[in-house]
Amino acid sequence: MKRLSLLAAAVVAASALVAPGSSAAAPAGCTASEGDIFAPAAPLSGANGELLACREVTLPHVPGKIPMKAYQVRYVSSDLRGKKVPVTGFVAIPTAAWTKSARRPTVAFNPGTLGSGPQCAFSKQMTGAYQDAYEGDQIAEFLKAGFAVAATDGMGYTDGGVHTYMIGQNAGHSLLDIVRASRQIPGGTLDAQGQVAVSGYSEGGAASLWAAQVASSYAPELKVVGAAAGGVPGDLKMTAAKLNGGPFAGFLADAVVGLHEAYPTLPFDELMNDTGRKAVQDVKENCLFGTLGAFLGKKVESFTTQKYTLDQLYQLKDAAGLSWGQAVEEQKLGVGIGGRWSGAKWKIDFPTFQYRGALEEIIPVETQEETRRLYCKAGIPTRFKNSYAGEHLLTDGMAKKDVTDWIADRFAGKLMIGNCPLL
Repeated sequence: MKRLSLLAAAVVAASALVAPGSSAAAPAGCTASEGDIFAPAAPLSGANGELLACREVTLPHVPGKIPMKAYQVRYVSSDLRGKKVPVTGFVAIPTAAWTKSARRPTVAFNPGTLGSGPQCAFSKQMTGAYQDAYEGDQIAEFLKAGFAVAATDGMGYTDGGVHTYMIGQNAGHSLLDIVRASRQIPGGTLDAQGQVAVSGYSEGGAASLWAAQVASSYAPELKVVGAAAGGVPGDLKMTAAKLNGGPFAGFLADAVVGLHEAYPTLPFDELMNDTGRKAVQDVKENCLFGTLGAFLGKKVESFTTQKYTLDQLYQLKDAAGLSWGQAVEEQKLGVGIGGRWSGAKWKIDFPTFQYRGALEEIIPVETQEETRRLYCKAGIPTRFKNSYAGEHLLTDGMAKKDVTDWIADRFAGKLMIGNCPLL
């Protein structure tokens, strides 16, 4: 009996030492603290989408005082190499009854660029730590339509982490896994059979299309019916060439640090001069507008001891022969895609809505047009709109009703008429 008591005590003690990120039973209630949600990453062994922790919150930066239940969440996802990692985000569910079908549908949402450090996380900003988030109106539009919203922060926003900015599979996995997690919220009302649409703009647009590309292999049980993606940087090399030395070079700085975080074997620290080391710290310490200010007009050539250009950096390899250029190319959208019955690596069996502003000044128009062309060539039903009378940021807001209406039509099962050009 004494031995059994000692064993029981040992089990209790061991349980108390389990890190917040380790695999455990789903929480009995949403009673976690913000510290629990954003605790440093720890080894995980749970299933993709497993809910690790949640807490009930309000979303003061979602306008309109929409009646809802909202939760900040921590859940399991997998990075591009299959390593399990904790990811954070929030789930919002309107309290008004859903009457248009048997189950309330969910929009999986990825915000546009907010910055790379943990303090920039979308769910932190929407729950009150406002810095420079700008997606509250789109969240409100979805909620007013009656949709639940599962909004991921993306990988790397736990304490001590760095966001893996623009890493395609990481983004796609995070976006799909928060839908899985949203259905495990204690006392929650979302059904595992509910329909799903994915949506995002800019960085979020790339994440949306990556979620579309990986959905059939990574989350085949999810009933994804469409992907809306605006301002998409589909080709990072083309985008980097335009950003380098310009007013929006901060986005390039985020991308370089994000690539290093996702591909740590590539040469990086040893290349840096003092300016480069300071630049890495600036990326981690600033959010969107701070980063843009810190890197205004800066060129990558100024950050390395050898003054490497982008093209020269792309040639540098790690010990296994992987080059920076190959890592960047792996993020290109529209490569290896096809329909459900194709032999393509990434099978997509639902339509996409892709869009951009007529006055786009940040993401090259050419890469957005090319992503659309690749989707059309692969036979993916695609609707494209490029007539919004705005530049990059304003177009996000201008399109919000079109995006919401397009997603509503997909949830209603309406046929979409694409507008692919003759190829």
